[in-house]
Amino acid sequence: MYKNLKKMPTHIAFILDGNGRWAKERGLPRSMGHKAGLDNLKKILKECFYKCDIPYVSIYAFSTENWNRPQKEIDFITGLAKNFFVDRFLKNFPGVRLNIMGDYTKFPSNVVKMAEDTINATKKNTKYVLNLGVNYSGQDEIVHAINGIIADGIQSVDRDTVEKYLYTAGQPPVDLLVRSSGEQRLSNFMLWQLAYAEFYFSNVMWPAYDKKEFLKSLIDYQNRDRRFGGIKEQ
Repeated sequence: MYKNLKKMPTHIAFILDGNGRWAKERGLPRSMGHKAGLDNLKKILKECFYKCDIPYVSIYAFSTENWNRPQKEIDFITGLAKNFFVDRFLKNFPGVRLNIMGDYTKFPSNVVKMAEDTINATKKNTKYVLNLGVNYSGQDEIVHAINGIIADGIQSVDRDTVEKYLYTAGQPPVDLLVRSSGEQRLSNFMLWQLAYAEFYFSNVMWPAYDKKEFLKSLIDYQNRDRRFGGIKEQ
């Protein structure tokens, strides 16, 4: 399926948008949209890691602003995330290291404990990394990095210094950002790491973002001319 692609992103990021609208269009409760979205995410992650050999994948799962949603919906999402990413992570994604971006300690204590156990159990995995953004904000991440720099008494700061204090320290920047459901904004996601990323905005709701749509995203990326501010000599 991917054999004719000449280049793959080293780091791909996804904003999973449209779960609730997908459910509404089908007369289903929003919770069923989130469940369908997580089921689909499992499929797409396996395509990324095991079919395309993409080493770094970042997911915007729960933003700091998502706390403004109804508590019932938050509880449902938390339960899904616990089962999907924590209880079953080692089985679902062998060889993948889990790295959480954001302050996940705001979630229930049992979820925090299981998340930390999974992080520790996968920390020696080096081939693949899943960055999971939960209670995450791109602006907060930069503030978090600055506070870490201040706490360590560093007086002179450059870009390399800042990157060492980000949640993605030691990782390459994002090459390709994919956002589903037709929305065309970053929504405060990985603002530093997306500085030179290519953007692909799909009109498909996330639960319907299948392997064919994923392939379209990769083909579009393959055809981009990435100059990073420079030009090719004529």
